[in-house]
Amino acid sequence: MQLRPFFLAAALVSPYCVNAQAPPATVAKLPIVLIKAGKLLDVRKGVYIQNAAVLVEGDRIKEVGLLAEIQPHVPKDAHIIDLSKSTVLPGLIDCHTHLMARFPDIDDAYLITLAKESQAYRALEGASNARVTLHAGFTSVRDVESEGSGYADVALRDAIRTGLVEGPRMQVATRGIAAVGQYNPFHVSPDLVNFPTGAQMISGVEEARRAVREQIGNGADFIKVYADWNHPTLTFDELLVIVDEAHKAGLKVAAHATTPDGIKNAVNAGADSIDQGYEADQKAMDLIKKNNVFLVPTVGVIDEWADHITPREGSPNDRKWIDEFLQSIQRELLMARTSTVKIAAGSDASRAKEQGKNALELNGLVRRGYQPIEAIRAATINAAELMSWQDRVGAVEPGKYADMIAVDGDPLVDVTILQRVKTVIKGGEIVKDETHP
Repeated sequence: MQLRPFFLAAALVSPYCVNAQAPPATVAKLPIVLIKAGKLLDVRKGVYIQNAAVLVEGDRIKEVGLLAEIQPHVPKDAHIIDLSKSTVLPGLIDCHTHLMARFPDIDDAYLITLAKESQAYRALEGASNARVTLHAGFTSVRDVESEGSGYADVALRDAIRTGLVEGPRMQVATRGIAAVGQYNPFHVSPDLVNFPTGAQMISGVEEARRAVREQIGNGADFIKVYADWNHPTLTFDELLVIVDEAHKAGLKVAAHATTPDGIKNAVNAGADSIDQGYEADQKAMDLIKKNNVFLVPTVGVIDEWADHITPREGSPNDRKWIDEFLQSIQRELLMARTSTVKIAAGSDASRAKEQGKNALELNGLVRRGYQPIEAIRAATINAAELMSWQDRVGAVEPGKYADMIAVDGDPLVDVTILQRVKTVIKGGEIVKDETHP
């Protein structure tokens, strides 16, 4: 059989090859939605618009303002979402999720999960986690590596985009990159040479370069690296090529870094965010600020864990370690706020009971001196900037996706209110509604 040349076959399906005699396509009418808000938070100014309205066309915001000014020119067939007794905010954003992570509360949970659960099952767990995350009011997430489930996060992202699965808008990092032997799971028998790993393990600059290229080729939206693990692991040269390959492709790099040297290596190599950063010293924090790098501190789940440990649990040395760890986080965030480092919220949930509790991070920031509006900005406009999605999400403004949440009360006074979201709207459609039982 003779095959058509490739360029001719492509031309036959090209959208530019239109039959001049064909009738014009019917343009579907976009749905119009009017959202009435008792109070609408302007996250940039930190003030409320009272008796506000948001006019939505399709999945985007067309107009924002006072209800009295917008309502007169709203089409009669517009759908009304009445949140006139609620406080309305932009959909929240989490910049450090692991939606594939649902590890049990047992010893060696990571190892056992990788040994027993298929990537298909992990993807289904991710779908469950995605749903609870969306229903918690987080309409966008940056999923910071798939924790040994390969490219299941790409599949989840795409399934959400096509409407097969309910969940937030996602950016995914796929496998993550770590130094050989310096990430989970640990204590695996050396005889099991092909046992799955929690990240793509590399050694040397060419392996680092190849890993980035593979992950981009398989759908990564950004790259995640482990610059350290108790001590610096990836070399500066390895980090440099990882960032170079990512940035050439227009992708950002998130660096797990907790030690001063790990942070400095990652920032000097060009990483776009430092995630965790718990043991940062002032020099490391100054470098983060100088290079306009985001800090994603992930403290909420740590507070939740520490708050529920009874004094009788663990040895005195365990308690001493916990206290010192919490003090290091306190110092980190005090330095970050004093240095005006840009903060983006990230939850870092890895267990089933932590998924959907993303808003704990905002309370964690407030507990360490941030004002509620600063914490809210970390989960809205700051997070959107880190994701390079500031034209899409992060504020209730014309042109952006109609992603909003509604709560009772005033989160500018009590940020914990955001742990009790009543209504979630994504792309102009209600996905959760407890306001109208």
